Amino acid sequence: MTIPEPGDRLARELRTPASAGIAGVVFSAVLLAVLVLMHTSIPAGPGSADWLQDPDRREAVQGAVALIPFAGISFLWFIGVIRSRLGAAEDKLFATVFLGSGLLFVALLFITASILGTALALYDRGLVVTDSALLALQVLSRQLMGAFGARMAAVFAISVSSVGLRMRLTPRWLAILGFATGALLLLSPPLSPWAQVSFPLWVLLVSLHVLVTSRQNR
Repeated sequence: MTIPEPGDRLARELRTPASAGIAGVVFSAVLLAVLVLMHTSIPAGPGSADWLQDPDRREAVQGAVALIPFAGISFLWFIGVIRSRLGAAEDKLFATVFLGSGLLFVALLFITASILGTALALYDRGLVVTDSALLALQVLSRQLMGAFGARMAAVFAISVSSVGLRMRLTPRWLAILGFATGALLLLSPPLSPWAQVSFPLWVLLVSLHVLVTSRQNR
């Protein structure tokens, strides 16, 4: 009998469905916290640039910016484990769309954090950030996440739901919910800031399903 090496056992454990479930739960919790902090601290409309002068709101935005890298890392882990589980059965077309949309979503998430982090860094150094400049940065960050990031999340949800339904990896109701989430994020003009929470909530449901089924299959 061949005894598996410790490194081989660790690699298999990192590719288990439970790993994807845990990564997805972490991503969902962190991104939900980021969205709540962002939208409550930087409201749209007149006076939205006042948050930089308010210590509590500024601290909330700093916390959101600090959390974003952890959301991106856990989401990349979620993508990687799902791809490893699909293996040779992975469809080339859906794999390209699935991976590309996921990577673009993470990239836009990081760019948004960099933009808001720039405003915070300038303020901390005592440099004057005019209301017009701050509003421009806020509009840019909202466009990146609310328009382009949300659309990439929509494509990701639709492609994962298509693969899950085709390969019977997810129940039909969860796939239909993924299609509905994708349609909401893709086709809703203008996109409500709170509609963005539909994506982490859907990922949370997928992750919980993965965790439950992985326990049942032990």
